[in-house]
Amino acid sequence: MQELVQAYYGQELQSSADLKTSACCDADAVPAWLKPFLAKVHPDVSSRYYGCGLVCPPLLEGCRILDLGSGSGRDVYLLAQLVGERGEVVGVDMTPEQLAVAREHQAFHAEQFGYANVRFLEGQIEQLEELDLEPGSFDVIVSNCVLNLSTDKPAVLRGAKRLLKPGGEFYFSDVYADRRLPAAVQSHPVLYGECLGGALYWNDFLRMARSAGFHDPRLVSDRPLEITASELAALVGEARFFSATYRLFNIPELEDACEDHGQAVIYRGSIAESPTKLVLDQHHSIEAGKVFPVCGNTYRMLQQTRFAEHFSFIGDFDRHFGLFEGCGSAIPFDTAASASAADESLSQRTPCC
Repeated sequence: MQELVQAYYGQELQSSADLKTSACCDADAVPAWLKPFLAKVHPDVSSRYYGCGLVCPPLLEGCRILDLGSGSGRDVYLLAQLVGERGEVVGVDMTPEQLAVAREHQAFHAEQFGYANVRFLEGQIEQLEELDLEPGSFDVIVSNCVLNLSTDKPAVLRGAKRLLKPGGEFYFSDVYADRRLPAAVQSHPVLYGECLGGALYWNDFLRMARSAGFHDPRLVSDRPLEITASELAALVGEARFFSATYRLFNIPELEDACEDHGQAVIYRGSIAESPTKLVLDQHHSIEAGKVFPVCGNTYRMLQQTRFAEHFSFIGDFDRHFGLFEGCGSAIPFDTAASASAADESLSQRTPCC
């Protein structure tokens, strides 16, 4: 499968227009504040972008970031502007053709930005320990529609955990299924290359993340995916697919459930991109200046990370009031949107945004 992926992304696909589904394609509206940064990325780099989401969390200035499966480097060069001259972005990819594009334009981007703060390494994301990467040295690790292509997903998660600083986060977009996929779908070369065959059943992903030490995975955003090629749609049957962005914090004290300790936070509105509210995940949109009750895990995600200086904290862990209200285990994605999208004619859809 690794050879298949290398050939698919290194030789068969020459641009995002060659994609046969909407899975490996970012359909999210780019926030207005990011558009000037994307405009500075070389067109050759952008044309080979195969991501399925935005991997730009707030507060990246001065951070050290690792991009797993960096491809032609679009996200690396975008993030390089957000971390600034004091930060660094390292891209890892196993496809020589993609790395050649990324490296070819390093001088161009250094001139555009006024500094050089990126490097690219050839290697497999399942074997990060074999690369020149110091454990516990990254503030943020990102990945854009790559985990599904991995043949050893637990190894990727363990490797990311090992490389993150305490309080660091793995913030990534990927493709998930609403069920476990049959072997015929998992081994189909086009479905695998299009980020569908290797998609995890969402609940298996949550179990895998917790096993790697990320005890409370947080869903940030999701959208339903469509298979626009009818012959491929017939192969997957009734399985539904979603593009979703998760954030996994490297905080050992996190529990596997949201426990209520009577705590709350107040957002100070001091993050430039989020002056009125901070969206931590789908269930935590925290309005500036307002007392916001939180579970113990959310309290730690804000207090023990780079977000701490932007919040006031109320309470401690001395008392416990049971499970935090609203903590559940149903499918987390927007299935209503998925059903609505499925009713539309596939013939009127285009493979990419």
